[in-house]
Amino acid sequence: MATKLKPGNRVRWNASQGKTRGKVVREVTSKMRIKSHSANADPKHPQYLVESDKTGALAAHKPDTLKKS
Repeated sequence: MATKLKPGNRVRWNASQGKTRGKVVREVTSKMRIKSHSANADPKHPQYLVESDKTGALAAHKPDTLKKS
């Protein structure tokens, strides 16, 4: 994804359960843990914390896995 995402942007992504929609909560630029998953982000390789519309679950995704909707 070439466009930089901002908090509140509506996005979609593929999850193991199928296609999911949600919103960007924030950009992650440092290592963080979400439950048992570790997001290895840094300023040169940021990830985005997204919230699922269906479940409200939080997940970190690399920018190329997210599509604006």
